[in-house]
Amino acid sequence: MTEKTVIIKSALDARQVAFFVQTAGKFQSDIKIAIDNKKVSAKSIMGIIALEMAEGQRANILAEGSDEEAAVNELAAALS
Repeated sequence: MTEKTVIIKSALDARQVAFFVQTAGKFQSDIKIAIDNKKVSAKSIMGIIALEMAEGQRANILAEGSDEEAAVNELAAALS
């Protein structure tokens, strides 16, 4: 399992959420994103919207699978 913590640079609008989920969907790994006590699939638009990501929040990206490191690094870059 690979994990990375990032500080969100800006809140995500609907278009940015769709891009984030599309990016996560490119990877085979099981990818989760956690903020506070909420953890959702990074491949779920409704899950990402439910996190209500805001500027300055700390998010943990966790991935497990064959391409987990690449997935975590690319998604972390998209948020920070």
